[in-house]
Amino acid sequence: MAARVSLESIEKFLAQKRIAMIGISRNPTDFSISLFKELCRRGYEVVPVNPAAQEISGRQCFARVQDIQPPVDAALLMTPPAVTDDVVQDCAAAGIHHIWMYRAGGAGAVSEKAIEFCREHGIQVIRGECPFMFFSHPGFHGIHGLVRKMTGTYPRRERLDA
Repeated sequence: MAARVSLESIEKFLAQKRIAMIGISRNPTDFSISLFKELCRRGYEVVPVNPAAQEISGRQCFARVQDIQPPVDAALLMTPPAVTDDVVQDCAAAGIHHIWMYRAGGAGAVSEKAIEFCREHGIQVIRGECPFMFFSHPGFHGIHGLVRKMTGTYPRRERLDA
C-alpha cells in the first residue's frame, strides 16, 4: 500500500512561492493552464517547463528545469508517469527539494519508480492530489476535499507519538 501524503508536506510545498510547472500544456484550454493561472493569481511565481514551447501565458518557458535561472526549489509535475521517471532526475540535478506529482484521476504524474528515486535523493514528494483542493477558498474544488474528509482519505497531520 502506498504511503499516505501528509498535510505537512502539502503545506511545505505550497509555502514555496517560486514553482516550476513541468509538462504544462501549450493548449490554452488544458487543465494545466487553469492551474497555472490560479497559482499565479494566488501570488506564486510559476515557471513553465515544456520543451515544445518558448512561451506560455506570456511567460518564458524553459525546455528543462535545469535551465531555469534563478533556480526554483519546487516542481509541480503534470507529466505522464513514464516521463516523470526522467523528470525527477532533472529535478535532482537542478537542486529541487519539493516535488508534487499531480493527479486528479488515473495515474496522473505518479510513478513508483520516480517516488523511490526521490526518497533516495532526499526530495520531499507529494504523490497524487490536486493542489486546487488545498488552497484557501478552493471554490468548487472544496467539494472534493469535503468528500475526502468524510471518507477518511484526506491527507492528515502526522502524529508525533512517542
